[in-house]
Amino acid sequence: MKPGLQFRLNQQLALTPQLQQAIRLLQLSQLELAAELRQLAESNPLLEFEEDADADQEELDGESDIDNDFDIPTSSAKETSATSENDEAPEWTEADIGSDEPIDFSSSNGSSNSSSQSNRDDDGMEPQNAAPESLQEHLMWQLNLTPMDGRAKAIATVLIDALNTDGYLGEGLDAVLSALPPHLKATLDEVEAVRRQLQRFDPAGVGSIDLPDCLRAQLEQFDPSTPYLDLALKIVQHELELLARNDMGKLARRLHASEEDTTAAAILIRSLDPRPGAAMDTTPVEYVAPDVYARKESTRWRVFLNPDSQPKLSLNQHYCSLIARARSDDASWMRGQLQEARWLIKSLESRAETLLKVADAIVRRQSAFLDYGPEAMQPLVLREVAEEVGMHESTISRVTTRKYIHTPRGTYELKYFFSSGVSTEDGGSASATAIQAMLRKLVDGEDPRKPLSDQALAEELHGKGIQVARRTVAKYREILRIPSSSERQRSS
Repeated sequence: MKPGLQFRLNQQLALTPQLQQAIRLLQLSQLELAAELRQLAESNPLLEFEEDADADQEELDGESDIDNDFDIPTSSAKETSATSENDEAPEWTEADIGSDEPIDFSSSNGSSNSSSQSNRDDDGMEPQNAAPESLQEHLMWQLNLTPMDGRAKAIATVLIDALNTDGYLGEGLDAVLSALPPHLKATLDEVEAVRRQLQRFDPAGVGSIDLPDCLRAQLEQFDPSTPYLDLALKIVQHELELLARNDMGKLARRLHASEEDTTAAAILIRSLDPRPGAAMDTTPVEYVAPDVYARKESTRWRVFLNPDSQPKLSLNQHYCSLIARARSDDASWMRGQLQEARWLIKSLESRAETLLKVADAIVRRQSAFLDYGPEAMQPLVLREVAEEVGMHESTISRVTTRKYIHTPRGTYELKYFFSSGVSTEDGGSASATAIQAMLRKLVDGEDPRKPLSDQALAEELHGKGIQVARRTVAKYREILRIPSSSERQRSS
């Protein structure tokens, strides 16, 4: 029996290269987009940035005027020039020539040159700020000035390299010992001895293992006659947790000291630096440039694209004009590059339109937040915006990731405006962001001597018509980094 034929139907979505490129551009941040476009423009001669095209045009215009810069003056022009020089030449007197003071050759014609020179260094170069010194460079400079043998310096160098931005040895001494060259055959005691020396470098306390070790190293550099120094050392070594709770009564009883002396020792400890290396952190500060702006016009909020949010690409007209005159192989390749350039420009336009459409939908839904603040934030999920703009939820997720909107209340990532909802007594819902803002307001307005517990906060929210459990309040409080009621009472 011959096997029969079988027919199967299935559906499969095939993404064209153009669609894949559009999706990729959609999820890139502003900086990533600029780098991506720069790379694409370098590989495709049919693409160019508009600012580069303007610069090339200015250069061509400048070359066309070169002849004007080398015009040979006629005799009449020479006479005019000589006459004007004679008319404007300063008249020197015998007093000026015979004076011992240096002659001032500055005049009104040279004033602009003098002012520009005043903004320069003595060597004629523009002043430049030196690169900030890193913590490792600062410590290596001190190490080179410290009398140590070569073995100790090799251990100190590895210790310095192992420091994190706060100045701590985050991975411990065992990691440092394993990173040392095998021929040194160093012991843990040797590494510890060098580490103790490193802790006396500036800033004091670098090379510490943990916070108590860091504070102890700084206290040991105080003059031995410093008041309350011994008591402060005892607190740092044994009772730092009680100090963090600000429980001075129990701390004084543990140390068999008066509460006044314990408080004075605590003040001495709080004058220390728990992160000695952070002051020399050279990590550059990153600034966020908004992709869109929200501005209120009359009674309606409107959204505008930031004109500098994405580089402006255009077709290189010079290379486009060469396609018709090129040989068949070259013309075919250039037509392919031209098609890719057009697809890319169209993808950029689609990206801008999508970003504007999604941002406009979000602003319409969250206009109460822009008017009244976080407490008026409405619950919003990706599906709601996707249905409104007629797109898939994954597209909304890509558009709102690492895209920022500038509002009168600040600059926010578009994802900030999405939050789940909590039911209210009237059948509506309140967003998690609004509830967190209410919690912050309740805590800020509480009596410091009688802070509100999580249950009391939940009851306060119930009074506002928001049905929220105590454990939910505790979760939101932790997100806001608000201490518990007992900790808030001790710190008051």
